[in-house]
Amino acid sequence: MTGVVVVLIVVAAWGGIVGLMLLGWRGRGRRQELLLGAFPEVPASLGSRRLGPHTGLYVGSTIAPSWQDRVAVGDYGDRAIAEISRFDTGILIDRTGANPIWIPDDQITAIRTERGLAGKVMTADGVLVIRWLLPSGTEIDSGVRADDKSIYPHWVKPLEQDGKKS
Repeated sequence: MTGVVVVLIVVAAWGGIVGLMLLGWRGRGRRQELLLGAFPEVPASLGSRRLGPHTGLYVGSTIAPSWQDRVAVGDYGDRAIAEISRFDTGILIDRTGANPIWIPDDQITAIRTERGLAGKVMTADGVLVIRWLLPSGTEIDSGVRADDKSIYPHWVKPLEQDGKKS
């Protein structure tokens, strides 16, 4: 009988902790909604594809410059299998089971590689990170861990050649 009571107490404590974590995540999302505003919609015409599609894992987005201040609005903080492609008009992160993320070309401020983003830490240059401005003016970083890391120089180099800081 004592063993059953201990198990019930542990299960109730675990459930309470998970519930509090969910409440905290939802509260964070509500606080960020005003700061972040709406994310850009994917346009009907993307133009010519310049890079990709490359497969990988969308690790999340963070409010720049913090690599751990994870975006909790909608499903933009959720990790997902993704394909990333660069078009004439911007970058599309097409996520499986989640909304696609459209990053207009004129809103990109930097493309670089990092060791980690959104709580995901890897080896050096393990994540391709795109820093960009939302329509609200808030700057965020969105990261993809590509299945093939050899593609990263192709993503970083074009921005450097366009005269933008990377």
